[in-house]
Amino acid sequence: MPRDIPVGNGNLLICFDREYRLRELFFPHVGQENHIQGKVCRLGLWAEGKFSWVGPGWRRELGYLPDTMVTEVRLHQADLELSLVCHDAVDFHEDVYLKEITVENLTPRNREVRLFFHLDLGIGGNDLGDTAGFDPKTGGVIHYKGPRYFLISGLGAAGSGLSQYAVGHKGLADKEGTFRDAEDGLLSGNLIAQGSVDSVVCVRLHVEAESRAQAFFWIAAGFSWYDVQRLDSLVKYKHPRALIKRTEDYWRLWILKESPPLGLLPEKPAEFYRRSLLIIRTQIDAQGGILAANDSDIIYFNRDTYSYVWPRDGALVAHALDLAGHPTASRQFFRFIAQLLQPEGCLLHKFNPDGTLASSWHPWSHEGRPQLPIQEDSTALVLWALWQHFVLYRDLDFIKPLYRPLVKKAADFMCQYREDKTGLPAPCFDLWEERRGIFSFTVGAVFGGLTAASLFCTVFGEDDKAAQYRQAAAEIRDAASRHLWQEDLGRFCRMLAPDSQGEMERDATCDSSLWGLFAFGMYDAGDPRIAATMEALRERLWVGTPVGGMARYENDRYHRVSPEVTGNPWVICTLWWADYLLEKGGSDEETAQAQEILTWVTNHALPSGVLGEQIDPLTGEPLSVSPLTWSHAAYITTTHRLLGRLSEKGSPPGSQLRQADWVGRLYHKTCDTIHGLCKI
Repeated sequence: MPRDIPVGNGNLLICFDREYRLRELFFPHVGQENHIQGKVCRLGLWAEGKFSWVGPGWRRELGYLPDTMVTEVRLHQADLELSLVCHDAVDFHEDVYLKEITVENLTPRNREVRLFFHLDLGIGGNDLGDTAGFDPKTGGVIHYKGPRYFLISGLGAAGSGLSQYAVGHKGLADKEGTFRDAEDGLLSGNLIAQGSVDSVVCVRLHVEAESRAQAFFWIAAGFSWYDVQRLDSLVKYKHPRALIKRTEDYWRLWILKESPPLGLLPEKPAEFYRRSLLIIRTQIDAQGGILAANDSDIIYFNRDTYSYVWPRDGALVAHALDLAGHPTASRQFFRFIAQLLQPEGCLLHKFNPDGTLASSWHPWSHEGRPQLPIQEDSTALVLWALWQHFVLYRDLDFIKPLYRPLVKKAADFMCQYREDKTGLPAPCFDLWEERRGIFSFTVGAVFGGLTAASLFCTVFGEDDKAAQYRQAAAEIRDAASRHLWQEDLGRFCRMLAPDSQGEMERDATCDSSLWGLFAFGMYDAGDPRIAATMEALRERLWVGTPVGGMARYENDRYHRVSPEVTGNPWVICTLWWADYLLEKGGSDEETAQAQEILTWVTNHALPSGVLGEQIDPLTGEPLSVSPLTWSHAAYITTTHRLLGRLSEKGSPPGSQLRQADWVGRLYHKTCDTIHGLCKI
């Protein structure tokens, strides 16, 4: 089930599902230590002897306040004759989650309304040895285990605190959970429980006829009993409304500090651009890790999550942030990833947000011989994105400490990690993590990474090294033209893989990631071979249902909905087609088609603005994890390509947007030089 409205601050991340139930709580890293892990934490109401948990049977509208990371959720329950407006936020500075609830009484009589907030934690990712108990000093309930503490409290009528509370066991014998204690409107007041526990707290409101009243709940996260007591005191001193307001102001300032020419776009795509930036920000850890996604429902598919740092995804997301004028997070990512480079000079499959090695299914040996279990495009794209960052911001002092241990070390690895017979990058795992070979996407990425390294060496005055990397990139491009281009197919193939005799067998499957052949500079998008390849992809991979969109590759079985389609449409793959239309020259017709694709993306987002990984080809609903950070980053990157084309078309001759600085000229000059070195 998608996570419709994530809110966070880089340390604490809270995610709700589409029924407005709290399903994920990450702390102290975004994506690491999920203390709920997809279980259900509930919000309930009691009035005049009737009780209901928010969920099925409620009318729900889940969204955000414009240009903020503060939710605006509208709820209505006909049987209770109540409507609610809720605002959720994680304070931008302190590790406190805040919920403001405005209750509207739809009847002509005064009423007492009780609001119940249920918290079902498994601290550290499991239910063993937790403790939950009432804290008389704060008047709240504290859950703790080891160095993780969570305090839940609230404010009701006239600033009063909790009116009821209870803690108890869950999942033991016939004990379903303490949340059942709330359903008669009265909590037992049990003071403490240990083991597998949950809790419920309550605030009371007096709501006059046809009027409104406000209540608040909050969860403070810390590393000790003292930490959460201090945060609780802060919330009460400043008031939850003031903390929510300052968080609104912070994110509005953050999102509006840069102003790309979004006025060239219709209102909805422009608004979606800003929302995508904010959603990306929720998926970034304060220490620099950029998480792929944080939706624990995927656990039921493969017993693992997407809550990891893939260097490839992170590099492309960092590039989107750089284009949008938000380089702070990208700098943190580059510093974070530089520390993870292996002694060989490459990056492994994926990492946890604290920098430790994450789970993997890529083996360390192949046919009895040792191998590096890598996706080489991940290493290459970090260098490519770092150069793009430098082109935009020219922050030499930032690059200097990364130059030798990251740029040169990774480039040296890419120079030597080559297949002997073809001269292409040696076999590794593909970006989809499914097969091993020489993948066209990886070849394009390695070209881009070596080109970036050559440019950095020129900047730092190491002309010999620059020439070495430039020559290696030229050789790889030459080899790609000889071996990946297939004359009989009239297009590039997806992959070459050595057979048992060491001969190269081709994989001619149409795969949308052939986009990588031009995306990182190896070929021009106007090259007839690229045109033939991309047209073949459009013909074979465009989903032939009313939903439309581009599938990942032919006969893709991952979350496949129907054998009647070649695969589910992916957001990033559909946007890659728009990139091609814009990069090949961008006629008026092609520019309009690219703009239609951006509209297609916005139309298939959730009402809150969240994008999933895939789209159901029959219903148009999101599939797999949601939000997927890469989907939002691809939207931003394609939007910038479109804005560049629209600006050119709308400007007087000679005033087109261009890279006038010396690094921009150097990039194009170096690419031309590399192309000139190639034989084919």
